[in-house]
Amino acid sequence: MTEQNSPEDRIAKYLSRAGVASRRDAERMIAEGRVRVNGKLLDTPAFKVGEMDKVEVDGAEVTLPEVPRLWRYHKPPGLVTTARDEKGRETVFDALPEDLPRVMSVGRLDLNSEGLLLLTTDGGIKRRLELPTTGWLRKYRVRVKGTPADSDLAPLRAGITIDGERFQPMEVRLDRQQGANAWLTVGLREGKNREIRRAMDVIGLTVNRLIRVGYGPFRLGELKPGEVAEVKGKVLREQLGLDTSEGRPAPPAATKRRRKAPSKRRRTS
Repeated sequence: MTEQNSPEDRIAKYLSRAGVASRRDAERMIAEGRVRVNGKLLDTPAFKVGEMDKVEVDGAEVTLPEVPRLWRYHKPPGLVTTARDEKGRETVFDALPEDLPRVMSVGRLDLNSEGLLLLTTDGGIKRRLELPTTGWLRKYRVRVKGTPADSDLAPLRAGITIDGERFQPMEVRLDRQQGANAWLTVGLREGKNREIRRAMDVIGLTVNRLIRVGYGPFRLGELKPGEVAEVKGKVLREQLGLDTSEGRPAPPAATKRRRKAPSKRRRTS
């Protein structure tokens, strides 16, 4: 079952469930004076809201999603996986199709990484999919500069420590050599910041392309860069144990949709 909204929830939890922002980001938005409840500007994240309260962020009304929804998105390289970028770079949320509802990302892919990024309307799904305790494997196709032997990858399979930070053992397979580059398949269950790039660097390999092809039971498949496809409710029920029949039925799962021209409006993650 997905996490249910109690009769009264703290405002940060409410905004997270609504897909506006993470709880931490919601607290920052409150501090910045961007959140109102029943027309009153909030000054504390401890405020509790109920089903009859009117919640607004930046002047726009916010409501909880009636059913949990999840999409697969093929993130192209060059997009930032964040709501707002201090350098003014285009974000994932600028590039999404206009008909997509407000969504948040499940985890992140860095600027130069590409491939499968999951998007959801539900904060409970986001937290569940990101928890290391789920043990779901994130799988990547990785191109590195160099000619590694299989034995060179042994430290990654055993687990390494970088700058005092312990990295859990990775699943690493040497697939083929292609000129000056080699292709690897890498699986990990943690998803720490730039984990694969940092680990490869330690063993003398430079990553020059990184594509996420799987996140637990969800696959990139044939999605082309910029395309989005909704995960069917049946799959959510089977894989996450979610009751997607609550509220009105979710609209039919979207087929592959190409991104539209970048929009100037911002979506939050």
